[in-house]
Amino acid sequence: MDINVKTIKFDATDKLQEFIQKKVSKLDKFCDDIRKVEVSLKVVKPATALNKVASISIPLPGEELFVEKQSDTFEESIAQCLPILERQLVKYKEKQSQK
Repeated sequence: MDINVKTIKFDATDKLQEFIQKKVSKLDKFCDDIRKVEVSLKVVKPATALNKVASISIPLPGEELFVEKQSDTFEESIAQCLPILERQLVKYKEKQSQK
């Protein structure tokens, strides 16, 4: 699985990159069709609370899964996205098995 992290108007630290790689790579166990994952990170209105936005996009055959969350830290935003993506992947897999 190829995990592409895109940052908008800032550079992500190595620690943040490693965190994303570690967490997102666990999505593999929910679906075998995952080839690529796009993670976008951006800061909205610097110096305010809840200003870190993370969005994760997973292109799959016939469908694209997407979730976006905003919180105080990128780690928290990523952590909030993952359970939602896991549910989406389970639903996707169920749809595929019914075909």
